[in-house]
Amino acid sequence: MQNFFVKSHGLGNDYIVLNQNEIRFKLTEKAIRKICDVHFGIGSDGILLKVPSLNADFGLRILNPDGSEAEKSGNGLRIFAKYLYDYKFTKEKRFTIETIGGLVQAEIIDEKNSKALAIKVNMGKAKFSSASVPVKCPKPECIDEILHLEYRDYTISCVSVGNPHCVIITDNLDKKEVKIFGPQIETNPLFPNRINVQFAKIISPQEVQIMIWERGAGWTLASGSSACAVAAVMTKKGLTNPNLDIIMEGGNLKIEIDPDWDINMTGEVREIASGQISRELIDNL
Repeated sequence: MQNFFVKSHGLGNDYIVLNQNEIRFKLTEKAIRKICDVHFGIGSDGILLKVPSLNADFGLRILNPDGSEAEKSGNGLRIFAKYLYDYKFTKEKRFTIETIGGLVQAEIIDEKNSKALAIKVNMGKAKFSSASVPVKCPKPECIDEILHLEYRDYTISCVSVGNPHCVIITDNLDKKEVKIFGPQIETNPLFPNRINVQFAKIISPQEVQIMIWERGAGWTLASGSSACAVAAVMTKKGLTNPNLDIIMEGGNLKIEIDPDWDINMTGEVREIASGQISRELIDNL
């Protein structure tokens, strides 16, 4: 079907999946913004575009609702893996996906009526070097550094899990604070590619609760790469166990980090709707 789409969510973080071979319009920045708009389009936290890959079983581009492109997305990868399995692009329960943030392996670990329900993704390695994030930090690693904002300072720790993250450990999580200071941190000159921001509260050695300001998307109910980043920083600082339940507003993810900093993420994903983008919407793109 031409211009066919599937909309799914991972813990409330929702994406529209499109196949590059099936759409008959250009995904310009304007088109991405319009499709993701909750009032004038389908509404979503981004678009997942199936593209060819020479290095993996499947290729994926991750497009933010502001029209920018993300290197990697944990929830997006689980949603995309479900799409590939549910719509018979593969019969295998293990396959590889190439993103601009690196190659990952996905595994269907729970299904019902040939529909994937829970998916495990190997997200690759956590990288802490300032150049890898990237962050303009004079030290080799940006761990427990002070970020000066106009009205307050934050102690930050930065990591890349294929995309950049800034983790702030706090005793109290405040949604208003995240929404006020999240965008200021995201666009701070310290981060040349902008950055994803997580405020994290330790509940126990096995549990951490987080709130997220996602680069290019804003306030987000859940984020797989954010969960991985927080788990990596907690492990790096020795504050928790390397196997964690990350608690978010949209639900929980299980994160496992091995001694070589390889990250596995496991969580649920559900389809919301599928259909055809209308001619009238396409004419307005």
